[in-house]
Amino acid sequence: MSYLVLARKYRPRNFTEMVGQDHVVQALTNALTTQRLHHAYLFTGTRGVGKTTVSRILAKSLNCQGPDGTGGITASPCGVCQACSDIDSGRFVDYTELDAASNRGVDEVQALLEQAVYKPVQGRFKVFMIDEVHMLTNTAFNAMLKTLEEPPEYLKFVLATTDPQKVPVTVLSRCLQFNLRPMAPETIREHLAKVLAVEQVSSEVQALRLLARAARGSMRDALSLTDQAIAFGSGQLQEATVRQMLGSVDRSYVFRLIEALALGDGKTVVETSETLRLNGLSAASTLEEMATVLQRMAVMQVMEKGANSQGGGAGDDDSDPEAADTARLAALMPVDETQLLYSICLHGRADLGLAPDEYAALTMVLLRLLAFKPQGAAALAEKKTLNRTAPAPVQSARPALIAAPAVAVAPTPVAKSSAQAQPVVANSRTPVVQPWEDDPQASAPLPMQVSATVPPPGQQLVVRESARPGTHAESADAAMDAEFLDELELNEPLALVEFVQPATKVVAVPVRTQAESRSDVTAQQGAPVLVPTEEGDFWHATVQQLIKAEAINAMVRELALQSQLVARDTDQWILRVERESLNQSGSRDRLTAALQNAGYAVKLVVEIGRVADCPARRNTAASAEKQLAAEKIIFDAPFVQAMMRDFGAKIVPGSIKPL
Repeated sequence: MSYLVLARKYRPRNFTEMVGQDHVVQALTNALTTQRLHHAYLFTGTRGVGKTTVSRILAKSLNCQGPDGTGGITASPCGVCQACSDIDSGRFVDYTELDAASNRGVDEVQALLEQAVYKPVQGRFKVFMIDEVHMLTNTAFNAMLKTLEEPPEYLKFVLATTDPQKVPVTVLSRCLQFNLRPMAPETIREHLAKVLAVEQVSSEVQALRLLARAARGSMRDALSLTDQAIAFGSGQLQEATVRQMLGSVDRSYVFRLIEALALGDGKTVVETSETLRLNGLSAASTLEEMATVLQRMAVMQVMEKGANSQGGGAGDDDSDPEAADTARLAALMPVDETQLLYSICLHGRADLGLAPDEYAALTMVLLRLLAFKPQGAAALAEKKTLNRTAPAPVQSARPALIAAPAVAVAPTPVAKSSAQAQPVVANSRTPVVQPWEDDPQASAPLPMQVSATVPPPGQQLVVRESARPGTHAESADAAMDAEFLDELELNEPLALVEFVQPATKVVAVPVRTQAESRSDVTAQQGAPVLVPTEEGDFWHATVQQLIKAEAINAMVRELALQSQLVARDTDQWILRVERESLNQSGSRDRLTAALQNAGYAVKLVVEIGRVADCPARRNTAASAEKQLAAEKIIFDAPFVQAMMRDFGAKIVPGSIKPL
């Protein structure tokens, strides 16, 4: 007798033998028990999860006659009657399986539907099972729609597909749909253990774990791989032989790599990568195993008890011998670094096919993990400190410019000397200011004590002192000119300090405040100022009339809004615009035609110049006035003032809109 593969030998014969599809089994069992039967079923799911098996069990349940021939519709087919045995062997005349992958035309579907007019010959129901139904053509789907919607009472449709998105919605709406889920690795491992116990094949638990992971949710793939592993291992399933057959990477290499990455040990990472090359282990499998371990680590890091991890990527229970190593690495590596390594491993698998050498690509991915390793707070602070080095001294007779965020500078008295010194530029950590070169009492640099108080963001203070009588101190504006600032190339806000006499009082003048409303922001940004003119009212009313009547649009409307009516005569109007792009002959002609239709038989002359009064600015000014009025109403409300005073509430900028 020929050998029967495990996937066919251990195909479930009833619902109690189904594995990993409890939600489908429960729904069908209850429907069969209460005899609330639908006329069409659609089973979806990936390969090897039981779509065809459920279809055959459903057909047996509908046609089972019982061991004594008096049975009826049941959720537990006997398996020994004529109908059950014929369906299991594929000889039941009232059960038809159609492979839509090879019979996808309208002719094959019509030939199947022609049998629907005949009542069952042996069984209680006719069952039409169409596998891979998404492969049918559109005309074939259309041909079966009417029969699928209203079949005879003795006919049941069972459709199966791995891609339900390709099935027309007109078919989906006529079927009762069940989604068969991919099976968990632990479920597959337990079922493989039972099958091997019946087959009397010795196996190691870790070998079964490898097979369950390699099956990727498909029980048929798991049984097929088990058949191959039995043949490869001469009737035994050992971890080493199974790993060799699958080309899987030993988790010890993965743990070594992750630990080296956590510790920043680049030498160990490169050496381990070279070991993988020498052993011929798959680079893609290495990254896949690393992603699996990192996923379990991430789950452990967020669980209260890391040993009770239930990560879907690993699918192992607490008895997994690798759980201890995974938990140790989870405690060793920060949470953000775990997420980063996981993301790089996933994206690194896509880069393997682009590189000339698979192992070179693997090494680069591992080095990328080291290059993007997050730095600690101390390293970031050190890097920030190194980036803020003091610039070289600038020899100039200008006042000293100090890159200091302090708000107060207190110079101390120094000894008199006839030596002359030049002002220098210093950073905020070691401030040094030189006296004026024309000061006869200048001697040594003036040490300063810089206050630790930092001004709030968005403010810049200019510190000034009045000139001492008898000296020719330059003004602050001369010291702050753009040419002198360009020579400094400082990256921090500057405060201008003039030292003439140490005893002189220092005055701090704020030059910029934080904007509280949109109108303040507009004013700070230098919005165009409206200067009303004699013709402005007339031109604004005329343009608004044309826009309301939809006489102008697009570039013509923009020309009218952005232009200023300079002068008008009985037959000629002169407009002025600031942008040359608006002065197009086509726009000018269409605006002239619109004015003529409105009753102004004039010719337009457009010139380029500065515009002070245009409809666009008038509209903006009106909107700003409404906005200010609305903001005043809100800010003056007693309730708002009480909330701001008692609870420190603030109005969200831009949240006030005029009605």
